[in-house]
Amino acid sequence: MEMVEAETIGLYELEYSDLCAPSNSSTVDSIMEALGPSGPGLLAINGVPNASKLRSHLLPLARTLALLPQDTRKLVLKEHNLGGDVPLRNPDRSVSSFAMQLKYTKSPLVVKTVSECRGNEFENLGSCFQELGFCMMELGLCLARICDKAIGGNDLEMSLLDSCGAKGRLIHYHSHLDALLLKQHERSRATSKKRAGNVKPLEGSELNSIACDVNPGGIHSNLWQQWHYDYGIFTVLTTPFFILPSYSEESKTENPFPSCCFDECQSPTGHTCLQIYDPNRKRAIMVKAPPESFIIQVGEAADIISKGKLRATLHSVHRPSEFENLSRETFVVFLQPAWTKTFSISDRECLVEPRQSEQDNDNLSQEINKIVPPLSSRLKEGMTFAEFSRETTKQYYGGSGLQSNNR
Repeated sequence: MEMVEAETIGLYELEYSDLCAPSNSSTVDSIMEALGPSGPGLLAINGVPNASKLRSHLLPLARTLALLPQDTRKLVLKEHNLGGDVPLRNPDRSVSSFAMQLKYTKSPLVVKTVSECRGNEFENLGSCFQELGFCMMELGLCLARICDKAIGGNDLEMSLLDSCGAKGRLIHYHSHLDALLLKQHERSRATSKKRAGNVKPLEGSELNSIACDVNPGGIHSNLWQQWHYDYGIFTVLTTPFFILPSYSEESKTENPFPSCCFDECQSPTGHTCLQIYDPNRKRAIMVKAPPESFIIQVGEAADIISKGKLRATLHSVHRPSEFENLSRETFVVFLQPAWTKTFSISDRECLVEPRQSEQDNDNLSQEINKIVPPLSSRLKEGMTFAEFSRETTKQYYGGSGLQSNNR
């Protein structure tokens, strides 16, 4: 079967120096065009100092953490003040996410740099997480400052500063092989509870039988992450890198998971696997971004605060079916207003909604309509950000939510 090439979009690229101090009005106009109602709602930042080394050190740890035995991972996360914000005990999960609250600070943060750290691979996990996280928070603040000047006032920047912090997430998107390995861990762990002594790792035909148990609605679907809007102000992401197994066909039955068989690589698909919904053509478009750049994406809170001059982006993460053993690594920082921030929508021309109508007759639009709750059902006049986030989470993932596992 011939593989159909995905349609892609190249982002507007902003140099770090222009983000810190825009050189001319055309730069500001281009930023607002990229993030406004007629643009894709996201852009790329190039040339961020010291970011490349931090990114290349931190991102591979996402997969390593995801595949650790539960007890070992729990100890590592605790040591570095990290938490897991997905059900990490579920071996059928398609994503593993490790989170930390990041606080704005006026005094310089003293952290170890990658070059200063020695010892085991996790020794500087927490400090590297913070250092890259604070760098990405600063990118968001600089962008908010530029958007405020274009819009008038300083609502976006002050909303970020008033929040006092942000949430960072180190995310591993699982491959099919990861699922097999997690199943192996789970069976070995269950067996060890029944009888004392060593448990022989599962091999060959045993792993083939595990493959039949992998949740077909999880990593076998064509999405690592379902369609949604982020509900904060900005989401700042590293461009992802990918991991593919490099062993020969003959070695599969002998040892499907040799420790050195996974290689870091650029995307084999030619894009980031982040996809956005084009409301005009009613189709998904894959996002391309330069390697080692940062992507900044507009959330619903920015849309509301800017009265529609910035527009939130409907997006998902695509899992390419032609590369079932591909995994994806990224680091994300979610910038949001203070929980007490009050939203006013009375003077907004129109309330942002999912970018399609109920009359759309194509399959993708119909599917999105079923799983993305409209903003008008989640946002009311005078609502605080805390109330808005609770209602949003409830309608997406609550017991009767549109993307609940209970439905």
